[in-house]
Amino acid sequence: MAGPTTAERGERQQKSSDPPLARRRLRLSRLRTIIILTVVLVLLGAGSVWALYGSQWLRVERVSVAGTRVLTTEQVLEAAEAPVGAPLISVDTAAIETRLRRKLPRIDEVDVVRSWPHGIGLKVIERTPVLVVQNGGKFIEVDDEGVRFATVSAAPKGVPALELTVSRSSSAAASLRRFGETRLAREAVRVAGALPAAVARDTQVVKVRSYDDISLVLAGGTTVAWGSGENGAAKARALTALMKASPDARHFDVSVPTAPASAGS
Repeated sequence: MAGPTTAERGERQQKSSDPPLARRRLRLSRLRTIIILTVVLVLLGAGSVWALYGSQWLRVERVSVAGTRVLTTEQVLEAAEAPVGAPLISVDTAAIETRLRRKLPRIDEVDVVRSWPHGIGLKVIERTPVLVVQNGGKFIEVDDEGVRFATVSAAPKGVPALELTVSRSSSAAASLRRFGETRLAREAVRVAGALPAAVARDTQVVKVRSYDDISLVLAGGTTVAWGSGENGAAKARALTALMKASPDARHFDVSVPTAPASAGS
């Protein structure tokens, strides 16, 4: 039987060498693809960095203010010191929030947000006074956390005055030493927050003589002995019922809410 011809042997050798050649070509093709993708990604990354930091496209051009009631837009903008002209991505929003809280104690909450492509938004919530403390010819506003946050020339309408008048009794002096004026002021705030709505509207003065001796002066001179700031909800219910039962009374005592009392007419 005749063996394979020279042509057949060459054809077999070529076929046997085809798979390694094909694999090499495939590897080269994949390598070229990887290199091209890497170059594209690098160019895209460099372009993004340039667009965010180096170009004039994404820079701070305007700063807006929302939520103010007493503060002016100009006051907020001045305190914020937002870097107009800087790349928007590089703005330190936390630093702006810190400056606003430090320079404008009237601000209770603030949110600084980037408004792409050219803006910064300052959203503020101002503190609301629940009591005022007279200091000479000025009035210091106190919020619902007992924070004294602003001094104004005129008392805000509908906000009761806080009178911290510790008596000379030994118990009152001991109360002042134990709790301090700040804690006693917070107790007054606590009482103001627990008042029934109708009573709150009529309250003109919250007097604090000691931790356990807080009283109210209402419009027309009616007084309420409240006691401490504890059990506020029970005292509010007792006062509401007592005022309905004795509408002509001039003095109410709910310091012990389970045994309220009224007097005068």
